[in-house]
Amino acid sequence: MTEAPHPLRSSLPAEVTDLEALRSLAHPRRHRILQHLELHGPATATMLASVLGENSGATSYHLRELARHGFVAEVPELASGRERWWRFEPRQLPLRDRQDAEMRPVLHEVTRLGFAADVDLFAAAQAARDPEGDWAQELPYDRDTVDLSYAELIELQREYQALLAKYASRKPPAEARPVHLRFLAFPSPS
Repeated sequence: MTEAPHPLRSSLPAEVTDLEALRSLAHPRRHRILQHLELHGPATATMLASVLGENSGATSYHLRELARHGFVAEVPELASGRERWWRFEPRQLPLRDRQDAEMRPVLHEVTRLGFAADVDLFAAAQAARDPEGDWAQELPYDRDTVDLSYAELIELQREYQALLAKYASRKPPAEARPVHLRFLAFPSPS
């Protein structure tokens, strides 16, 4: 009997279930490399070393490890001589019911690094706001609690994904800038 796909996972990138691959994500430097590539696009080991305050040997090693597990890929069309360019490759982490006892603490660390990076990114955006113009007015932030059944939570997330797809599929206006959105929903602990 084949397992039914999760209602929200049918069109997402491949799921990572290999423990060694997941452990590679729990490394803080690798997490920072992935975040930079995801936010800023392709880069070389030298560029990443400069931005992240590392040496290029270390960033090159971490990029090769990330590539071994499919989290980054080379961009040969940008290469020049010995210079290798790398891009972020989206992957999906396993849902809790697909995690075993060894995976769970590793994924907790990956999640912790992700949340910490998001908070740092938000703080940097607050500190760097331009003093003039619409972008300086407010950085939207919203916290709410609502009683939902599991089915309603799935419906809410599908509606959120549909809304994002609407904006992602259009031709953005000239004044558009990358805007980082995060969806976080969890049941209140008992």
